[in-house]
Amino acid sequence: VERPTSPQMASSNPDAPCSCDCFVSVPPASAIPAVIFAKNSDRPRDEVQEVVFMPAETHVPGSQLQCTYIEVEQVSKTHAVILSRPSWLWGAEMGANEHGVCIGNEAVWTKEPVGEGEALLGMDLLRLALERSSSAQEALHVITGLLERYGQGGSCREDPTPFCYHNTFLLADRTEAWVLETAGRLWAAHRIQEGAHNISNQLSIGTDISAEHPELRTHAQAQGWWGGQSTFDFAQVFSLTQQPVRMEAAKARFRAGRELLQQQQGGITAEVMMGILRNKESGICMDSGGFRTTASMVSILPRDPTQPCVHFLTATPDPSRSVFKPFIFGVGAAQAPQVLSPTFGAQDPARTLPRFQTQVDRRHILYRGHQVALGLMESEQGQGQQLRQKQRDLEQEGLEAARELLAGEWAPPPQELGGLFQAFVERESQVYA
Repeated sequence: VERPTSPQMASSNPDAPCSCDCFVSVPPASAIPAVIFAKNSDRPRDEVQEVVFMPAETHVPGSQLQCTYIEVEQVSKTHAVILSRPSWLWGAEMGANEHGVCIGNEAVWTKEPVGEGEALLGMDLLRLALERSSSAQEALHVITGLLERYGQGGSCREDPTPFCYHNTFLLADRTEAWVLETAGRLWAAHRIQEGAHNISNQLSIGTDISAEHPELRTHAQAQGWWGGQSTFDFAQVFSLTQQPVRMEAAKARFRAGRELLQQQQGGITAEVMMGILRNKESGICMDSGGFRTTASMVSILPRDPTQPCVHFLTATPDPSRSVFKPFIFGVGAAQAPQVLSPTFGAQDPARTLPRFQTQVDRRHILYRGHQVALGLMESEQGQGQQLRQKQRDLEQEGLEAARELLAGEWAPPPQELGGLFQAFVERESQVYA
């Protein structure tokens, strides 16, 4: 089943689903006393992303947990999470937990070869970290611990031709953010305690290493990548000399993202982040070469622990023509059925071996309605503009609700807060009906 892959193979594949952009703003870069997190998930064009809510749970000691490809040891308690994930896999592209931890991942290739065996996907590591941590730093320790024990690997797309990569992560909480960049089981991390920061499919940690794998430097020396005398620059030492084509393109997006953040320094809000995610000119809002931005997320993580975190998720592709809908953890929080993909059990082509030999229709209700609306926005001038206006009005309402909530002007019963996302999903579905 497993076929060897290599960075070379990945680079020769023009449709490789390997570009994403993650952003974070830590005060004083934010306009309000909050950390603001954002991500565009760029994946194969027709891949469906669903939004999944998982309540906090307790588990039988010693039980095993099935992830996308392998089983890992379960922990005794997992936190409630909201996840935006390609519906064929177990993990997630981005998400948040009830403690205000947010994580987004990115594909990256380094000099360290991509393992050919099935292990944990970067997306599995992301979900495991959200389920098991109550701060960004703790999430980092969860990921590095799992990497050490199980490794990362396995195909990252629903296709018979395997496509594998290593991962970088942006982790944020109410007080700070961390960038974690990996190369196989090795890693380096950089702590962000103020200012705005972005990552895009490349190693970005240079000499500014806040934490690292104990064998990182000795391994680099043993491989002949670093002489041991010069200042250790992680990105320089571990980056491929011959970059895959798409990683070269990521550099332009990284620069554009950094510039867009710098222009708004001190005034960054959730709306500013949404605007950046919608930026087509830079390629941040992607639609090219067989893939596009399939889902987006923006989160407000207030410094004040008595204020709720607000997570905006689209559950649909192309943020420039999607609605960011607010989700808040709380008593009434539950799964919105319209953004849940159908399941195929043991017959799922992601589970049967050899994998991905057939295709199944994973579109959820909101995705189907949104597809029709996208078609109209492209072809029917009048009707398309009306639909886009309805989307904007609905999103504005969600942003206004979040603003009033954080300003203390609106204090609904907890049940209503928990059901906010569900209510917005239902209203968006009606717009497309």
